[in-house]
Amino acid sequence: MANPTDFNDRMLSLGLARVSEAAAIASAKLIGRGDEKAADQAAVNAMREQLNLLDIAGVVVIGEGERDEAPMLFIGEEVGTGNGPGVDIALDPLEGTTLTAKDMPNALTVIAMGPRGSMLHAPDVYMDKLAVGPGYGENVVTLDMPPEERVAALARARGCGASDITVCILERPRHEDMIAAVRSTGASIRLITDGDVAGVMHCAEPAITGIDMYMGSGGAPEGVLAASALKCMGGQIHGRLMFRNDDEKARARKAGITDLDRVYTRDEMVTDHVIFAATGVTSGSLLSGIKREVGYLTTETILMRSKTGSVRRMTYRNPTR
Repeated sequence: MANPTDFNDRMLSLGLARVSEAAAIASAKLIGRGDEKAADQAAVNAMREQLNLLDIAGVVVIGEGERDEAPMLFIGEEVGTGNGPGVDIALDPLEGTTLTAKDMPNALTVIAMGPRGSMLHAPDVYMDKLAVGPGYGENVVTLDMPPEERVAALARARGCGASDITVCILERPRHEDMIAAVRSTGASIRLITDGDVAGVMHCAEPAITGIDMYMGSGGAPEGVLAASALKCMGGQIHGRLMFRNDDEKARARKAGITDLDRVYTRDEMVTDHVIFAATGVTSGSLLSGIKREVGYLTTETILMRSKTGSVRRMTYRNPTR
């Protein structure tokens, strides 16, 4: 007989999909309405309500920020009924609040769950990230390579020219030199305005998305979420925490991080099997956004388990009241 405190990823996975769906549905009415905070809060409220229905003793390790900064789903918050396995939870109730407010592509609700102690407690600082999809040798590209060398190395591994490589980069002033370096190789770049979890996930399905590699700095918590996705989909990600001041270094030490220069691999950010769910809010390369019909909302969710490598795409037709 199964132990109720064991992490039963198969039984928990559908519940996780419901959490992701609920957050997306809650934010639907705020798509294109120009109010980022309201959209985020609606998703947070719905996600928290659904999490508290699950028979888990959950702790949010990647959440909406520190307790004094976030009204709900803060780092360290306990969720679930308290009956069942102890689990780590990484979440972004609405990845792409600006995308949602402006009705731009690739806004998602994202959540991952693993056994207690399985996820890096990444502080809310920047992380330098580099990711590629499955099918490559270990360390085919590394953070120590300049951008031009990364493109050349990946092209060699793929058996193609640099002009056949497409790199996804977050469009920020801090990335101007990186963008110029990548373009100097002849590779193409898909710039995204927000949503680097989706950006990394694009690498795992290059035949669908057209993206071969992701690089650039973004939030460290999103790096752990992206690593959870690649743990299920396949692929490599490297991440190094970046600190702008002593306060951010102190934040990392408080999270238990002693080596501030360490480069984390996917399996160091997520050390055990995880389940991962994401629901499309606005349509993008990975998922269809919420569709409105008279009396109904329809969502598309990707639900994955790293233990089996299973990837499910599910549509949910929800009557509106």
